Amino acid sequence: MSDGVDAVLGTHLQELRRGSVVLASLLACMRPRYGYALLTTLAEAGISTEANTLYPLLRRLEGQGLLNSTWRTEEPRPRKYYETTALGAQTAELLHSEWQALGASYTDLRKAET
Repeated sequence: MSDGVDAVLGTHLQELRRGSVVLASLLACMRPRYGYALLTTLAEAGISTEANTLYPLLRRLEGQGLLNSTWRTEEPRPRKYYETTALGAQTAELLHSEWQALGASYTDLRKAET
């Protein structure tokens, strides 16, 4: 690909991934996870994100009532764990359904145009 295509594609991929990190975080936090472990879990699932993107997102989701956080101090290093709330689980289910519907729509559009 040319540099121009790479630059444009990179911008659009970033936008596409940005929206998917919310759903991925809600799904991954169905069991409690601290920030670094969540970064690792997401990366292993193929959803790489930066810490400076994830931590503000976690705080925003917590403020919206979609995540709860608790500090665990029993380990040598205190860590803040995040867990999806009931509202967060419901939201994740709806977002996942919408994600699947959009994927099917994109596939239908592509088939219709080829």
